[in-house]
Amino acid sequence: MASLGMQGPYDLTSDNIDKQVTKTSPGNYGLGYEKDGSFYPKYVGRADTDLKGRLKKWVSKYSKFKFDYATSPKTAFEKECKNYHDFGESKKLDNSIHPDRPDGSNWTCPVCTKYD
Repeated sequence: MASLGMQGPYDLTSDNIDKQVTKTSPGNYGLGYEKDGSFYPKYVGRADTDLKGRLKKWVSKYSKFKFDYATSPKTAFEKECKNYHDFGESKKLDNSIHPDRPDGSNWTCPVCTKYD
C-alpha cells in the first residue's frame, strides 16, 4: 500500500496546525479522514514557502491532515506529484488537476510525462 510519508494524522484546526507545524518551510500535506486507525487521503498538496499558512486555508474543509517539511520547493513539487499518482490522481482524490509546477520553473513530474 502506498504511503504519504508524512507525520500525523492530526485534527485539522488552526490551533493544531500551530502546535504541529513549528517552522516556516516548504512542505507537503495530505488532507482527509481517519477510519479504524487508518488515514485516508482525499487531497494532496504542497507549499513552496509556508506550509503552516497553506494548511490554514483548508481548516473546516477536511477533518484530518498529515504533513512533512521539504528541503526545497522542488522536492515539495516532486513529492506532491508522487503522492498524486500513488493515491489515484483525480479519479480518487479531490485534486481536479495534476500538480502545477511553479511559474518560471521547468521541473518535470517524476512519475509521468505531463511536463516533458
